[in-house]
Amino acid sequence: MGDKIIIKVDSLCKHYKTYKRGSGLKQATKSLFKREKVVVKAVDDVSFTVNEGEICGILGPNGAGKSTAIKMLCGALFQTSGSIDVMGYNPAVDRKKYVNNIGAVFGQKSQLIWDIPPIDSFRMNKAIYGISDDEYKKNLDYLSELFGVQEIMKKPTRVLSLGERMKCEFIMSMLHNPKIVFLDEPTIGLDVIAKANVRQFIKQINKKGTTFILTTHDLEDVEQLADRTIIINDGKKVFDDTLTNLKHNLGDKKLIELILTKPLTNEQKSDLNIVEEKSQREITIEVDLNKKDIRSFISELSKMVEFSDISVKELPMEQIITQIYSNTL
Repeated sequence: MGDKIIIKVDSLCKHYKTYKRGSGLKQATKSLFKREKVVVKAVDDVSFTVNEGEICGILGPNGAGKSTAIKMLCGALFQTSGSIDVMGYNPAVDRKKYVNNIGAVFGQKSQLIWDIPPIDSFRMNKAIYGISDDEYKKNLDYLSELFGVQEIMKKPTRVLSLGERMKCEFIMSMLHNPKIVFLDEPTIGLDVIAKANVRQFIKQINKKGTTFILTTHDLEDVEQLADRTIIINDGKKVFDDTLTNLKHNLGDKKLIELILTKPLTNEQKSDLNIVEEKSQREITIEVDLNKKDIRSFISELSKMVEFSDISVKELPMEQIITQIYSNTL
C-alpha cells in the first residue's frame, strides 16, 4: 500500500427532499393540498482519504448511507454539498474522462447482457473503452484463467449460476485496467466457495496496485480483504481505522451459540454472559477473547455446562454499531 492519496472526500453530504403523508383517507386528502416537507440526510458530513493500492472497506447496516456514498464516488450521483477528488477528477462533473479510470461491481445489478454470452459483453466493453486488441487479449486471457471461466463465458448469461456470473462481472469491470474498482456487496448471495474465489481474485488484482473500495455489511469480506475500515451509520462516519483496532477496542468479542443437553441452573446462568436464550436448551453467550483465549474458555465452559453442539460467530454489524454509539470505543 502506497502513501499517495488517490481519493479525498471532504464534508460530503447527500440530502433528499420528500414529503410526509399520513395514513387514512382524511390525512391522504389533506396531503393533496398541504404537504409537510422532510429532508432525509442519506450521507451527512462524511470525510476520509484513501491511499493508492489500498483496500478500504465501508461498513454499515442497511440504509446507513454506504451505497449512496459509493454512487457519489462513482459519479452516478451529485453530492448536495462537500467535495470529492478522485485522481484529480470530480466524479460527477468529469464523468466521461473519469469512468475510463474506474471499474464497478454491484452485487445486485448486472452489467452483463442477459441473453448473450459474457464474452460478447466483454467485446462490447472493449469497443466502449477503446481497448487495443493486444491489451484486450492479454487482460482477458489472464482474468479468464484466474477465474477459470474459459468455457463458462461462452454460455448465455441467463444459464450461469450466481457465482459464475459474478466472476464474469469482475472480468467485465477489469478489462480496461482501472486504477480504482468500486465494489458494492460483491459477495451477496454467493456460497462459501464462490465467496472465497471472489476474495482471492480481489487480493490478486490488488497486488498489482489496483485500489479497491468495498461496501458491504459482511464483516468476513472486510476482515479478509480490507487494510482499513470505515463505518457509516445514519449517514455519518462513526469509525475510521483498521479492523484489528476496531476489534481491539471492542475487546475482540465473539458470540458462542450452545445447544445444551439439559437446562441451566440459575447459578450457571449467573456465571455466563448470556445475550440470548432461544429456549431452555439453546443459548447464545458473549465472550471477550482479549481476556481469555477461545481454547481456555471452551475448556472451562465444558466443565461448567453440558452441551451437544457449539458454534463461534462474529458480533453482528448492528451490535458493533450499537457499541460504537454507546461510547465503548
